[in-house]
Amino acid sequence: MATDMNDYFNKKKSEEKKNGGGGANTPKPPKFDFNMNPQKTGMFWLIGGFILLLVLAKPFIIINEGERGILSTNGKYSDESLMPGLHFLLPIIQQIYVVDTKVRIINYADKVDRASTAGDGILLKPAITVLDKRGLPVTIDMTVQYRLNAQLAAKTISNWGFSWEDKIIDPVARDVVRNVIGQYDAETLPIMRNAIAQKIEAGIRSNVNRQKNGPADLESIQLREIGLPQKVKDQIERVQVAKQEVEKAQQDVERAKQEAFKKETEAQGTANALTIEARAQAQANHLVSQSLTPGLLKLEQIKVQGKFNDALKENKDAKIFLTPGGSTPNIWLDTKSGDNQKITSTGK
Repeated sequence: MATDMNDYFNKKKSEEKKNGGGGANTPKPPKFDFNMNPQKTGMFWLIGGFILLLVLAKPFIIINEGERGILSTNGKYSDESLMPGLHFLLPIIQQIYVVDTKVRIINYADKVDRASTAGDGILLKPAITVLDKRGLPVTIDMTVQYRLNAQLAAKTISNWGFSWEDKIIDPVARDVVRNVIGQYDAETLPIMRNAIAQKIEAGIRSNVNRQKNGPADLESIQLREIGLPQKVKDQIERVQVAKQEVEKAQQDVERAKQEAFKKETEAQGTANALTIEARAQAQANHLVSQSLTPGLLKLEQIKVQGKFNDALKENKDAKIFLTPGGSTPNIWLDTKSGDNQKITSTGK
């Protein structure tokens, strides 16, 4: 190949000389030395083959945070999982499987937009359909959050395979929901919602934790919705309407009782006020009567007699009228001159 290239350039040079040459400014073609000894050629092919092998075989793998590696050697899984970082392996003989140890979610629901809610670590499954105590169908929407036990990931994959969550979480959740809902009538499910949610969570946790080697850690179990048959919904609605009417009637009765009690209280208050006033007046009269001693009465009579005497001094022909009453009489004087003069003694 190198000889052919040299012949080509020599022939090209001869043609240029025949055509008058390219002059002093004509660049000379570069000379390539393609002659390489066998040792260098072998080294070149060895390096190239090694690089190609690295690209194709990829004897290393990078495990990210939130993941674990399961090393398989000739089909046998290692007991210990690989931590995040760079790991090397023997191509063909060894293989590393990466599993997710971050929180994962199973959504049990029918009324969801699967295209918008499905994603990394989120599984969508149909709502759990079970029968109530009387055999009526009930649907349960709930969410289960869990994660693979990172320390025992290799053993879990070895025992359950890579579809471990479909063999552990899903069947356990469905079985527990079926057992719990079967204890209640459909009408009582909305009323006992909190108690039912607690029973479902406790049952799922108990069953998962009983599994050998603790394959999964449960984060939370949320009961979102209880779907009832339409006839049960209608019956519950009628009961609610009747209950509201009864409550309204009770409120009206209670309001009437409060109004009557208010009026009774006001009347009693008025009566108490009159009684208090009467007692006060009686007490005052009693005090006044106690203050009218014989000496006081005699003094009052002396005062009246004095006024009478004074009136007679001014007009001896005055007409005197005595009106009995109280402790002393009331006295009116009627003079002949037509001028009326009144001397009054307050009766006691």
